Amino acid sequence: MRFRMLLPPSVSRVAYRETMPQPGCSCFETQKLRNGVLRSGTRLAVDVGSVRIGVAACDPQGVLATPIATVRRGAGDLAEIARLCAERDVIEVVVGLATSLSGKAGKAAQETTAFAAELARLVEPIEVRLVDERFTTTLAHSALRAGGANSKQRRPAVDKAAAALLLQSALDTERLTGNPAGRLVGAVSGGSR
Repeated sequence: MRFRMLLPPSVSRVAYRETMPQPGCSCFETQKLRNGVLRSGTRLAVDVGSVRIGVAACDPQGVLATPIATVRRGAGDLAEIARLCAERDVIEVVVGLATSLSGKAGKAAQETTAFAAELARLVEPIEVRLVDERFTTTLAHSALRAGGANSKQRRPAVDKAAAALLLQSALDTERLTGNPAGRLVGAVSGGSR
């Protein structure tokens, strides 16, 4: 199954490629690209759904997000994500925040914020950030459909593909601005800081 990278209409593939480190480059601690600096370290992204949680990770240089797992929502889901964080020695977890088209937080966004706060307590001192995930699932369905996957084949893969799109977007945002994407979730108070 192949994934095609979906870029915003304002970004050409050539311009995007120019911002990416080239194979063989010696980028160790940080990569200076365009306006910002990308922190070195592996990140994990989670796309929290009502039934499944898609999980993606990136390489330590933050070049490419890759779908890695789907975790069943319910008892033990936070522990499994914490295990994946420890296994991959991540510096940050990006949690997709489902907001409406107008940007307002509904019931799903409130549940995701509570999930992110619990995760932050569990994986502390690893940072947990909430990042807008509008359209990631739709884009993941489109990419999988374009890759030839039918509806039945897409179902188990769409959540982790959406997490990969979320993480790639967060990496690209940090690469272009020099600032981490989204907002930091507080582990102690359970709220955002």
